[in-house]
Amino acid sequence: MAGTNESTVNAFLYQNLIKSELDGGNITKLVVAILTPLFSVYINCIMLYALKSKRVFKESPRYILFAHMLFNDSIHLILSTMMYVLALAFLKLAKAVCSLIMFMSTTTFLNAPLNLAVMSLERYVAIRFPLRHAEIATQKRTYIAICFVWLFGSANILSDIIFAAVMDPNFFYMQMYCFRDQIFIKPWQLDLYNGCNVLYFVSVTVIIIFTYINIMITAKSMSSNKDSAKKAHRTVLLHLIQLGLCLTSFVYGSVERALYLMAGSDTALFKHLRYLNFLIVLILPRCLSPLIYGLRDDAVRPLFKHYFCYGSTKAGHKRKPVTTSNRK
Repeated sequence: MAGTNESTVNAFLYQNLIKSELDGGNITKLVVAILTPLFSVYINCIMLYALKSKRVFKESPRYILFAHMLFNDSIHLILSTMMYVLALAFLKLAKAVCSLIMFMSTTTFLNAPLNLAVMSLERYVAIRFPLRHAEIATQKRTYIAICFVWLFGSANILSDIIFAAVMDPNFFYMQMYCFRDQIFIKPWQLDLYNGCNVLYFVSVTVIIIFTYINIMITAKSMSSNKDSAKKAHRTVLLHLIQLGLCLTSFVYGSVERALYLMAGSDTALFKHLRYLNFLIVLILPRCLSPLIYGLRDDAVRPLFKHYFCYGSTKAGHKRKPVTTSNRK
């Protein structure tokens, strides 16, 4: 089975690292690895609550897509942390349970860049066709776009799970270590998986660069409302940066294998490098979405501060009326 040798190596590594992973100062590292994504999820939940508190946020395509990004990243962070703990504890799960975890984890991973592409297209329409923006980017079409994001994000992993179930009727009843490679049965599945990921990221990159260039040209040519165009220009640039952060997660497995080869027989060194790889490459990029988008938004920021402080400040009551014109 494709990936069996690699999965066996991973399992051997986890088995040999588990005893030392929870000794002494490593407990602190484990706590940091768990609390960092959980704190980010907490921040995301506060920001989602703030977005739900105003009707204008629930009706604006820009904020609907931002709320979807926060929701998607929160699920991914929770599942990534869960898989890290399971690997650390060297636990086996029923393949049905692991397949569900892998389905959601892989889908939310791919949803992130696809959602960025939709967000960039929405900003492109807002700047290039301001008079038709409300007609083109409707609330209904935004939710339809989100449905397509989930459809494309889940297509590859869903096909792998269905193929595995068809080829092996007992697939869902078997016990397994919850690694992505365990779902691969044929060698071409890994090639298809990597090919689809490359296609997704290349397509999203092209879309974001296209919208970035066009918005930049529009910002220079507009005689009025240049501030809105410049803000949209900066927003799409942030989308490009966020896409780069998503790409770091894409190479997580390759980086871990490279670190294993680099560390050689030095198990302690590999343990530290693997921990940093998980924290920096896989977790931290997903923790930056509320900071990159939410806290720089003039409409969302005061609401977030108010709810983050549990209403102990008056910021939420003294702010000016919230309108989508505060930030284009």
